[in-house]
Amino acid sequence: MDKTFSIIQIIISILLIISILLQNKGAGLSDTFGGGGGGGETYHSKRGFEKFLSRATVALAIVFLAMAIISLSMSK
Repeated sequence: MDKTFSIIQIIISILLIISILLQNKGAGLSDTFGGGGGGGETYHSKRGFEKFLSRATVALAIVFLAMAIISLSMSK
């Protein structure tokens, strides 16, 4: 069980890294992949995939933190 728990934690950490790297502060998803819209100074509300990515990042971080605490308590 400890081995499968560690594998799940590694998978969640990789997904968390990917979701963080896909986010680009002050730019939309199109700027991440080379598109340009200019005006990176303006604030815009998150819509569509950006909103999903933001919420998924928070959820993955919470799950990763909970698993780390559980893993720490299991090792004692």
